[in-house]
Amino acid sequence: MENKLKVVELFAGVGGFRLGLEGWNGKSATSNYKKNIVPNYEVVWSNQWEPSTKIQHASMVYENRFGKSGHSNEDISNVDISKIPDHDILVGGFPCQDYSVATTLKNSKGLIGKKGVLWWSIHKILSEKENKPKYLFLENVDRLLISPSGQRGRDFAIILKSLNDLGYAVEWRVVNAAEFGMPQRRRRIFILAYLQGTSIYENINKVSPTEWILEEGTLANAFPVSTEFSLFPTEFKLKGDIVSISENFNKNGLAGLFENSGLMINGLVTTIKTKPNYDGKFTILKDLIQNGEVTEEFYINEQDLDKWKYLKGPKKEMRTNADGFEYNYSEGGMIFPDPLDKPSRTIITGEGGKSASRFKHVIQTAKGFRRLSPVELERLNMFPDDHTKLDGVTDTKRAFFMGNALVVGVIEKIGIALTQKIQNEVAV
Repeated sequence: MENKLKVVELFAGVGGFRLGLEGWNGKSATSNYKKNIVPNYEVVWSNQWEPSTKIQHASMVYENRFGKSGHSNEDISNVDISKIPDHDILVGGFPCQDYSVATTLKNSKGLIGKKGVLWWSIHKILSEKENKPKYLFLENVDRLLISPSGQRGRDFAIILKSLNDLGYAVEWRVVNAAEFGMPQRRRRIFILAYLQGTSIYENINKVSPTEWILEEGTLANAFPVSTEFSLFPTEFKLKGDIVSISENFNKNGLAGLFENSGLMINGLVTTIKTKPNYDGKFTILKDLIQNGEVTEEFYINEQDLDKWKYLKGPKKEMRTNADGFEYNYSEGGMIFPDPLDKPSRTIITGEGGKSASRFKHVIQTAKGFRRLSPVELERLNMFPDDHTKLDGVTDTKRAFFMGNALVVGVIEKIGIALTQKIQNEVAV
């Protein structure tokens, strides 16, 4: 591609989307930064703002890695849209929140959602930009498909309907990175949208929705799947405006309507339950472990080991709450230590720090039991070693970044598949 696609990266964190789309120092994440990559993307503007912290550590790391040019460390809801440059593709991992719509603005296409809900910041950019981005590439937790509990799938339906009203077709897939050979069992929903008038939008109209989801689509090209339900997809129309969907979609429905893969075009939703169709190499935790470089602070003292084992073990016991009420408490056990011969469990934001925890990873080495180092956590998300290392940024904060991050290899694969779609259709 002669002209690189111009990218705006929102909710940038420490730059996972950018690494996946641009590579790092000309190398690709899926090769462990050993093989060359020719990026077809260029981030022209980025934004990272953490509302709950005074010191903007993630933004500091981002600027340290990619430079300050074109980077904004300001609450995105306060950014003047005219200051965001025109771009071909908008990307970002936006937070999972309550997307319910309070009301519509009179004589306007705008919406008022709950204050601080960051989906509406994306919507505002798409609504106000004279030259809308042709493509969207978004990421979220997979529970988006079944939220909230009283109206399963309402939040995702609001997003689909609002994108449909803005002229986009949308495909989505829940991808577990480990099921496609990557080092971490991390399930996330990936959403691609194509603006009406693009070749991809027109080509979606030329095939059946099922064909696009299973064979022809960008996500199917990046992560092949199979299904037992190709003859029986779930289909329904998104009826009414966004406010009525917010109030009525799947009201009191016990189950969600959205499966793990799907397509929406012209308000028609087609969704199918799929499973991975992958026969390549798998990466296991052992492949990423540092040998000899890990300092003493990550090792667990002998006297603390019983506490770790208790927290990770099964429990069935009487407990007393703050009001003095006794209740039966039970939970299943977790594998201790974490197996080295499998992909890792999902990294969480509380992974750092010395205190014993049910959820932190613990491995056994010849030297004893220990927690994972910041470099190992970076490797599990396919970041370059020491990507988050910076004066003033603690190991606990580095672990927090990785708990919030995405698996870079997934972004790279989807980015390449999208490039191929665009190139093929430009060539035609």
